[in-house]
Amino acid sequence: MEAWCVDAACSGNPGPMEYRCVDLVTKQQIFHFGPIQGTNNIGEFLAIVHAAALMKQKGIKNTLIYSDSVSALAWVRNKKSKTQLERNEKTAQALDLVARAEAWLRANPDLPKIEKWDTRLLGEIPADFGRK
Repeated sequence: MEAWCVDAACSGNPGPMEYRCVDLVTKQQIFHFGPIQGTNNIGEFLAIVHAAALMKQKGIKNTLIYSDSVSALAWVRNKKSKTQLERNEKTAQALDLVARAEAWLRANPDLPKIEKWDTRLLGEIPADFGRK
């Protein structure tokens, strides 16, 4: 089975946040978004939904999505984020994207298979930004 890996990075909380998706086999970057003002959890959530939406748009089937974020996986499963990010001029874009992602999840119940990346067993997820 083919697989894509997603990850996010954020400088501060909140702070400049970005996320990306990488093909597990080729290590080629599939997409990158940001930076915008947000949180790491928001980035992880948006990365999963962005990958799922891109797969649907391109008719990609039998491709797994890996994320190392327990929170983002729960948000996707529940189709609802639990972000505590305060809305202001700087965070409005991220929060608008979260609302769009939640609506997309509700409208698209047939998601690709999404699994937790086991960092202890497999090391850092290939989409990691390497800024730890």
